[in-house]
Amino acid sequence: MNENFLAAWRPRILSVFRFITGLLLFQYGVAKLFKIPVLPYFANIPPLTFTAGTIELILGGLLMIGLFSRLSAFVLSGEMAFAYFIGHMFKTGAPVWHPLNNGGTAAILFCFACLYLASAGPGPWSLDASMRNKT
Repeated sequence: MNENFLAAWRPRILSVFRFITGLLLFQYGVAKLFKIPVLPYFANIPPLTFTAGTIELILGGLLMIGLFSRLSAFVLSGEMAFAYFIGHMFKTGAPVWHPLNNGGTAAILFCFACLYLASAGPGPWSLDASMRNKT
């Protein structure tokens, strides 16, 4: 297969990737703050989790629409790294280094997906790109 097969689509696929990443983080914020859907592990959330939900709701929403994308993605990447090291790495009864046992796989994936978006930018289908094109 030719490696340039999808080269023309790369910028648009980046925009879709940004939107989906933002949507998935946004849904965590909605679940933590508004209990929709009702999930047992978000029933009684501590203040730190409430703060994380607020960050995920606001910055995930900004990531979805592509506004302040690089900054939002960078902050979310840091939040996900923090979530792994604080919430998952030292979970009792699990080997501290293994994300399959401590439930940290999603946090690691989100951390690096957001780090990539912070460096790659929002793509052409974003408010950032449309504002840049108008000036």
